[in-house]
Amino acid sequence: SEWKGAFGFVVFRLHRAVVDGKEAFFIRTDTSDQELAGKEGLVSAPKIGGLARPGLSGEAYFFEGGGSEQPVVMSSEPGRSDYTPAWRINRVEWKSEPRSLSSVDDVRAAEVKGDVRVLPSKAIINAALVKWSNAELPVDGDLTEYLGGGQLIEPPNTQDLTVKFKLHECFPGVRYIVADTSLEPMAQGMQIAHSPALQESPRARATGRTNVFMNGFKGPGPMGFQPSVFDSEAGAEEWSPYWDHMTYAWKKGKDPRVLTTEDEVHAARDGGDLDEFPGTPDTNGSIFTVNCPVPVIAPNTFTG
Repeated sequence: SEWKGAFGFVVFRLHRAVVDGKEAFFIRTDTSDQELAGKEGLVSAPKIGGLARPGLSGEAYFFEGGGSEQPVVMSSEPGRSDYTPAWRINRVEWKSEPRSLSSVDDVRAAEVKGDVRVLPSKAIINAALVKWSNAELPVDGDLTEYLGGGQLIEPPNTQDLTVKFKLHECFPGVRYIVADTSLEPMAQGMQIAHSPALQESPRARATGRTNVFMNGFKGPGPMGFQPSVFDSEAGAEEWSPYWDHMTYAWKKGKDPRVLTTEDEVHAARDGGDLDEFPGTPDTNGSIFTVNCPVPVIAPNTFTG
């Protein structure tokens, strides 16, 4: 292995965007539109379609025709209070000679003039920004720990349009990346993007649960113990890449064991073996949401 950390890697294609005249780059992983998922090789996640309402998603404008040099126009980026990786898809068709549009205001002005036709949709795409106007996701130079110095193994390559992420094991049977989270202190600690608008996703019933262990068997999980447990299997109707973070601790005197499903986690909790902390113990009962797309389905290798 090229590094000591208990994680693999995955390479994503970068896509060009523009936010208020500034260049940005994003990855595409999931969508609520099943047809689009099949066509573009994305993960189908109908559940995130509930975010297609004001305040719960950003606006992304994808251009039809007019040449490939026109990037996707996005309404926000990390560092803003309305940033989220969930975007409502708008298709834009040129009705006149194409020209460069570099902001949502530009698109709306062109629509008013009759130069473009905007076709809104209720489809949501999970498209996390990895590089934006004044920053980018950091690279972990040591590659020994789950968090370490960041979730990227190499800087975003804006020439070849690729980016290499750490790839983590999770039950049941998946490998995932970590892109952003809704709670700023957690984003800082995890060295990922802060996505404030993602915090309201649970009220739209657009999230799943990730169950994280803070003690027990040492392993490759976020806190240094067994891998986390998602609440559903990849490809299920209830699947979402947005996970509400729950933390569990084995109680003193209880023998830890490897838990591989949420039913097992809840049975251990209800049986008095585990303490449950919404969010983490440090968040005092506040749950936060983490964007953890799953690009790989593979058998679990962790056994304790």
